Amino acid sequence: MDKSKYIAKGGLFTSLTVIILYISSIIPTSKLTLLAITTSIISISILSIDIRASFIVYISCFILSFILGLKGLSISYLLFFGLYAFMKYYIEGLRKPFLEILLKLIFFNISMLILFYIYKQLSFPIPSMNIPYYILLVILQVIFIIFDYALTLIISQITIYIKKIL
Repeated sequence: MDKSKYIAKGGLFTSLTVIILYISSIIPTSKLTLLAITTSIISISILSIDIRASFIVYISCFILSFILGLKGLSISYLLFFGLYAFMKYYIEGLRKPFLEILLKLIFFNISMLILFYIYKQLSFPIPSMNIPYYILLVILQVIFIIFDYALTLIISQITIYIKKIL
């Protein structure tokens, strides 16, 4: 693929991601769903261009969203939602299901701890819950596994679609 195609596709992926991040800052609900869509966009980028160009898309999306004033969303994108597509790509290359799940959960928990710490330091609003933290932690793990499975389904469908085109 020549450089102009990389640039064009990278620009499309970047603009689409930034638009979705911006929409998630406006809409009062479905923030996590929209952020999850940004993860699938980076995954599509990895499949349709390459890993290096996708990394540039990822960094560009963070910078642009930060410049737009989407500080909390851009930090969440930087530390988890955008980065997870790359982690998933490399972890699933191991082809060892138990190890993959373990590494993904470790990445998720470390990301959440870092995000929680940064949000607390920057005085971003953190929703208060009336349930014990250990129950919340279990719920988050289950939600993450569902998120990972849904992302896998999206990636596999896109891969099938790309193969049909080629």
